[in-house]
Amino acid sequence: MAVEDLEADTVMELSRRAAGSKDLECLNLLQGWLVMDIDGFWNVIEAARNESGGRHGDTDAFAEALVNQLAGLSQEEILAYQERFDEVHGAVYRWDVWAAAYLIGGGCSDDSFMDFRAGLIALGRDWYELAAAEPDDLAEHPAVIEAAARGFDYVIFDEAVNYAASRAFERLTGDADACHKEWKRHRAGQDLDTALESDMGEGFDFDDADEMHRRLPRLAALYLGAAAG
Repeated sequence: MAVEDLEADTVMELSRRAAGSKDLECLNLLQGWLVMDIDGFWNVIEAARNESGGRHGDTDAFAEALVNQLAGLSQEEILAYQERFDEVHGAVYRWDVWAAAYLIGGGCSDDSFMDFRAGLIALGRDWYELAAAEPDDLAEHPAVIEAAARGFDYVIFDEAVNYAASRAFERLTGDADACHKEWKRHRAGQDLDTALESDMGEGFDFDDADEMHRRLPRLAALYLGAAAG
């Protein structure tokens, strides 16, 4: 179930579905949502942004601040955070968002796209939701504007954010594998290999400049120059 479905359903409805059920996925989903809902998730992200000063491009400071915030939570809260993270991370697994990452990063592999989506989350709820609704709006982000003007790439990409929960668990327990072990317990009965990803939408050629200008006109103007003709 995606985060959009959770926001549409009430906790009461989830409870009704889970009551008397052996559906472990529904039961765990309900438990995680009760521990930390989507607002709670974004509160953690915002607290980390405040701790790190919210500086554009200072990904190391944000990732460390996020670990600090998570390490102040209980283990169950960290696991619930990871569930919400996976939901919002998967929700922007789309071709149009990937195309934006391709322009901003001067190319973007599958692994790099994981880091880009983590970086979108690190930008905070407002920018994440803007980019999710219209990836071309990233052309208005100050870090993107500055990077394009100075010929930098890889802005927004933030690999360390993907592993913040694991690092927080290690800090709490002293065990580098603690998060993995607790995650398996937490998600018992679910297919751990099932990706929480959205419909990717229509694919297109990222190396076709005309197509990129058509689909992402502002980002393409920043990174590819004026459209032909």
